Amino acid sequence: MDKPTPVHHLGLDVGGTNLRLGVFADLSLVEEIRFQANYSAICKQYPPAEAWQRILLATADAIRPLLIKYPDLQAIGIGFPGFIDPNTGILAQSPNLPGLQDVNLGQDLSALLGLKVRVENDANAAAYGEFYQLGQPTGGLLYVGLGTGVGAGLVVNGGVWVGHHGYALEAGHIIVVPEGRLCGCGNRGCVEQYASATGIIEAYLEQTGQRLTAHAIAQLAEAGDSHAQAVYADAGSKLAQMLASVLKVIDVENVLVGGGVVAAWPLMSAAFEQRLAHDLIPVLRGKIQLHITRSGDIAGMLGAALLASKV
Repeated sequence: MDKPTPVHHLGLDVGGTNLRLGVFADLSLVEEIRFQANYSAICKQYPPAEAWQRILLATADAIRPLLIKYPDLQAIGIGFPGFIDPNTGILAQSPNLPGLQDVNLGQDLSALLGLKVRVENDANAAAYGEFYQLGQPTGGLLYVGLGTGVGAGLVVNGGVWVGHHGYALEAGHIIVVPEGRLCGCGNRGCVEQYASATGIIEAYLEQTGQRLTAHAIAQLAEAGDSHAQAVYADAGSKLAQMLASVLKVIDVENVLVGGGVVAAWPLMSAAFEQRLAHDLIPVLRGKIQLHITRSGDIAGMLGAALLASKV
């Protein structure tokens, strides 16, 4: 008997500096393409309307070859950074893509490509992808992604919970240092400014006067640099501080930490565990299952693809 032809799904993971596209058959990655998109730089260089058109056209150009190669694709899923209205698909604001406001990526891309497009907050898409990668655990899953910023998503009862306005679980903008560093959201002291790659870079710059990449700072920490070690320890502590507050409210069983920064998790884990144990209310201590992503950084693409299949 002939095997059934696999159905392909396309998911995009959009960041401030990178664009990743993944084609999936069921839960298996068939093909992945990466671009250095520098959308954040585009937003800083051009007026908002022109920046949006450049981002829109660059995204469409990246997708078109895959539509030709996989003609059975029926929908496109995109994880995009920012505050997205679940009813209209309108991006209200993107702290890491300055100037973008009240634009509709799904609608505009659909008009260009002739396919249905579902756009979800990037952390929500990653949360959904990680949920499937973990085997759809019961008890709820809180995902926290440490990348250019800090994103979070919540999966309960098998679905992503986005709240009434679509802006739920913006945990990266929970304030952990009153009147601390200015954040792209407009507030000061958000955890994003301390536990993300951007925050780690800024903290090391403040301590040493050197602007290095987060990866380079991690290498220095591993080699014994005390400033680098302190920066990563503080990132772990601030992350735990935020998580303890969130867990008191949502009370889920599983927490999964993903994103590029987790490659340096051993530099953060001791401070993280100490602060989480201290800040959690006693009845929750020992009841939270912590997972560090093993998805190979495909969760955002996978989650976007799976959500698009439900359009």
